[in-house]
This record gives sequence, structure tokens and C-alpha cells, in this order.
Amino acid sequence: MIRTLASTAALALVALPALAQPANMQPTRDVTVTYRMNAPAGAPAAAAGPQEMRMAFSASTGRQRVDPPGNMGWMLIDRRANTAVMVMDAQRTTMAMPPATVAAMTQGVPPGATFTRQGTATVAGTACTEWNVATPQGNGTSCITEDGVLLRATATPPGGTATTVMEATQVNYGPVDAARLTVPQGYSAMQMPAGAPGAAPAR
Repeated sequence: MIRTLASTAALALVALPALAQPANMQPTRDVTVTYRMNAPAGAPAAAAGPQEMRMAFSASTGRQRVDPPGNMGWMLIDRRANTAVMVMDAQRTTMAMPPATVAAMTQGVPPGATFTRQGTATVAGTACTEWNVATPQGNGTSCITEDGVLLRATATPPGGTATTVMEATQVNYGPVDAARLTVPQGYSAMQMPAGAPGAAPAR
């Protein structure tokens, strides 16, 4: 379960503001967004079919919460501290993400990426600008609002076809409860399992 959540969260978060090169690379005001997630081409059959993901961002603190599909836990990213922690309420545990995973979630521009501004669109009743993003790993598009909110992302692997990875279904601007962006007291920390993406090698 831990590995599944880590992989799903990483997939979702890499698709967040890091995918585009608009004037604002992350939200400039508090916002909560609900996304419809689709598994990219080549994903396991168990991940097929649309699922829901929720994201909340606090512009004043730089903290971001992501609830991936499956209700197995949630991710707390602190963009100012460059940290990310997976929180599993059922087990009352937390697990710090390794530096490579954190970098993929918080980096401003993927290495080797080039950007081309496309047209405009409206997603979930909110206007956004389409950006084409070309990287060594494949191409994609991101539709980003003027205030830095990702509304839609597609990905096209080399030799593959475009897949809409995520698309907003609801966008709500307004203060985010600080309790939702804080790890509850009394939770114990655990280590990333050996063999999980980004985990340190076993000694």
C-alpha cells in the first residue's frame, strides 16, 4: 500500500505547477482544486479508469496538501522548506519523501524542457492558458491560470499518444484551514521501504 501511494502521489505531483512555464509557477492565492485523474498509457490495469484527487494550497505559507486517489493517505509538501511528507492517518504514521522525489514535486522547470505558448481554454469554469512542454522523456501540455493554478495536464510519451493525466472538475478560491496543512500530533515517523521509488539502498 505504501509503495502504491508513493507512486501515485509522485505521478500526480510531478504534473502540478512544475509542468508549465507561465508567469506564475505556483498559485498566488489560496485555492482548493478537485481533479479527475486518468492513468497514463502503460500504467497497470489496476490504475485504469478515472479517479479523484484533491489539492489545497496556501499562498501565505507555501504549503500544499494532495489527497491522491484511493484514500490511502495524503501528502504534505512545504515548497519553502523543500520537504514532502506522506501522512497515513489510519496507521497514525508519516514518511518523509527522499530528496529526488521532493525535487520532482517542487522543481520549477524540468531539466531540458522547452515551452511553447498555445491558445487559451476554460476548464471547470476557469480560464487558463495552454502551454506545450517538450522534455527528453516526452511531450505534454498544461493549462495554467494567470494566478498559477494547474487546471489540466496531458502527457505524450515518446512514440505514444496523448493522454489527459489530470483535469480540474472544481476550483474554489479561499482560505485553507491551517489544520489541513499540518501533520497531527502524536504520529510516528517511519522509513521509506527498501525498493520503493527513491528509497535509499539497503545496507
